[in-house]
Amino acid sequence: MKNIVLCRIDDRLIHGQVVTSWVKQTGGNKIIVVDDALTKDLFMQKILKAAAPPDVKVEVLGTLDATDVLKEDAMNGEKVIILVKVPQILEKLIEGGVALPKIILGGMGAKEGRKKFNRNVSASSEEAESMRRIIESGTEILYQLVPTEAPADVSKLLSE
Repeated sequence: MKNIVLCRIDDRLIHGQVVTSWVKQTGGNKIIVVDDALTKDLFMQKILKAAAPPDVKVEVLGTLDATDVLKEDAMNGEKVIILVKVPQILEKLIEGGVALPKIILGGMGAKEGRKKFNRNVSASSEEAESMRRIIESGTEILYQLVPTEAPADVSKLLSE
């Protein structure tokens, strides 16, 4: 299994908080963005790679490829950050045998079909149900924008 130092749900993927706070906090040197649509969007892939620090490798993988890659043995010194836009992708990774003991929920912005349930987090009923199933499977989900902020238990936020 890859050495996963952070698994984060954030619909902005690679941006200031990820680059300045989370990469530094975790020592991550490889970011794997898991998004089936982005595998076909070479322009957005270039933007994501440009947004990352120069010493951090970025890969954009579809869900099936990511499942296989993440189950491979860790490379020497490799510290992987997984970024996804929605929880359903992580649910598929877990179902595929990828061990994710903890997920950090960052921003999921407001949009049609989503209901706000915490400061920067809105979720559709499907997304909320996916998070509940992930939690029930034994994976902890914490809401935490930046590492210096106290984490909040998403299972409690979902039940409010």
